[in-house]
Amino acid sequence: MTRTELQSFLSSKMEGLEFGEETTQYLTVTAPKEKLRELMFLLKDTEELAFDYMFSLTAVDWFPKSLGVIYHLESTKFRHILVVHVNTGNREDDVTIDTVSDIYPTAHFHEREAYDLMGIIFDGHSDLRRLFLTDDWVGHPLRKDYVDEANMIVK
Repeated sequence: MTRTELQSFLSSKMEGLEFGEETTQYLTVTAPKEKLRELMFLLKDTEELAFDYMFSLTAVDWFPKSLGVIYHLESTKFRHILVVHVNTGNREDDVTIDTVSDIYPTAHFHEREAYDLMGIIFDGHSDLRRLFLTDDWVGHPLRKDYVDEANMIVK
């Protein structure tokens, strides 16, 4: 399926999706966080798409607006790749996104990492706890507003 065909197919199946510019390597779709699970099920379970492999989940700090998650999905059957963006409501009191670890098992540790280092809460995750930092660690060190006076590098 070409990039244009994939965009047309997704547009016909779900409202509220926004598509990235033609200049990116892969088709990029931004979905409202309320539609993330619906979109991921559509991408994985639709025979014409068969996005059966999530090979990357990355947390992003869109300081000062919100936090986001970027998913890279691949169809091992059709060899096409799609990038899905989802943003939190804001970065202070609406940092929750639904888990996709039950849809894509590779998301399990990726979501724990994003929680640990960025503070994104994945609603419905079966074991959401710190992955790298100790339980008593305060804050999320990959956020752009994180301050650690003891370990700051000053130029």
